[in-house]
Amino acid sequence: MHEHPLAEDAQAGDVRHVLFPLPPEDTGSMNENDKLEALRRSLLAAELDDGETQALADRMGVTTLCDGEVLVAEGDLCQTLFLQAAGAMQCYRDQAGGKEDILYQMHVGECVGTRSFIDGSAYVFGLRSVGDSRVMTLESAALEAMEDDHPRLLYKVMRAFVLITHATLARLRLEDAELRNYLWASGGRY
Repeated sequence: MHEHPLAEDAQAGDVRHVLFPLPPEDTGSMNENDKLEALRRSLLAAELDDGETQALADRMGVTTLCDGEVLVAEGDLCQTLFLQAAGAMQCYRDQAGGKEDILYQMHVGECVGTRSFIDGSAYVFGLRSVGDSRVMTLESAALEAMEDDHPRLLYKVMRAFVLITHATLARLRLEDAELRNYLWASGGRY
């Protein structure tokens, strides 16, 4: 099992982003080695051995998006897990009057869609590319099809979902505490 750079931080509640910049020679394509390395940089592969990581990477697709292109719209039904492989994605929600709120900007190595992947529920936010980006995709059926050849893989991926969810919740708690401290220090003025 290889050591993942975010796994220990996520378990400790430290959710500062570790960015993995694209190599200068990146031209927008993604070969099998690129997929493997992108997967290794995510919490999704935190507990996988090399063979399991390779098998999972082989089952994952790749979607390339241009600046502003929507990957998933708010309300879409989708059982796909998305792993940010290159570039950045914004999580946004539409508001009344044609406005929108930017909820979060994903970075390389982060995953989104764990709940929809499991239960097929509608997305409560949209995902849009910021600049050109690449996202690795994993369909629920593709993971389930691996159960016979890699019986522990499904279990390890579900454990990774818990790590991913924990990291998200820890980040939200940290941001909430920082906002409260700011409001307290400023007397509510901004």
